[in-house]
Amino acid sequence: MTLPRAPRGPAGNRCQVNGSPKFSPPLLPLLRERWVGLVTRDPVLYGEVASYLRERKIPTVSLLPGQRIPARVSVVVTSSEEAEKVNFPRVIVAQAGDLSALGVALREAMDLEMTPRDLVVGIDPGPRPGYAVLGPSGTCLAEGVVESPEAVAALGRKLSRGFPRSQLIFRVGSGDQLRRSRIVNALLPLGAPVELANEERTTLPGRRQNDILAAKAIAATPGSPVREEEDLKITPGEIANVQRISREMSGGLFTIPREKATAVLEGTLSMSDALKSTALRLGVQLPGAHGKRRGRRPGEGSPSA
Repeated sequence: MTLPRAPRGPAGNRCQVNGSPKFSPPLLPLLRERWVGLVTRDPVLYGEVASYLRERKIPTVSLLPGQRIPARVSVVVTSSEEAEKVNFPRVIVAQAGDLSALGVALREAMDLEMTPRDLVVGIDPGPRPGYAVLGPSGTCLAEGVVESPEAVAALGRKLSRGFPRSQLIFRVGSGDQLRRSRIVNALLPLGAPVELANEERTTLPGRRQNDILAAKAIAATPGSPVREEEDLKITPGEIANVQRISREMSGGLFTIPREKATAVLEGTLSMSDALKSTALRLGVQLPGAHGKRRGRRPGEGSPSA
């Protein structure tokens, strides 16, 4: 039995901050000429992808694995578990709860010319770095934020798997030296070109910057190639600031040691773990408010991470 076809609805025409990226205007006519086959028995994935496609007015036909795929379909979206059951030349594997790269994957899969291209990924350094993916014409294909400086590597691997014909170029803003270095060091093992873009040239006059706007400007600014890992230069002031934050987060009970504060700044230890291990060593109980910060990854949990 065929699942109900994903209904059509209003679409935004700008990229969306945080979460699934939206298509920009030049992309919509291209996608309207083709259909996406949504092939899955997973109700959660179906609901998320159907909503994603509906909001962008992308023609969609919903099918179950094993059903005949109509000729008008040019690409199929399915789950990793069901991909082997889909006999189709172009298949995109999607994961419920993470559609961050689906937009650019569809753009690549549905391109008629099927020619290699450069995709430039601009990254604005910060505790939660912003990113923007620009196509050859400068069109913003996707944007959002990742959860830590080291998480840019996972984003890069996802883009590399999704677009094997494209050359990825990563441009990292030169500001926030410590987090910039952590980002560069996370990206270099991927083997794609990494550049440092001068953030002085990316500041937008007359408006308050945010991570996404800065990432777009960084992506559009050619930078200097980086070929070797950068040293993490941690200042005494940065260590003192992390220690100050740890004292606030512990309710004034203690301050984490310098070596733990340094590890937090390096991204090898989360503030949450630093607090818990210090509290355990001192035999004290952390205040209840700290419990809300559990589950964060290394490098998260404070403005200094």
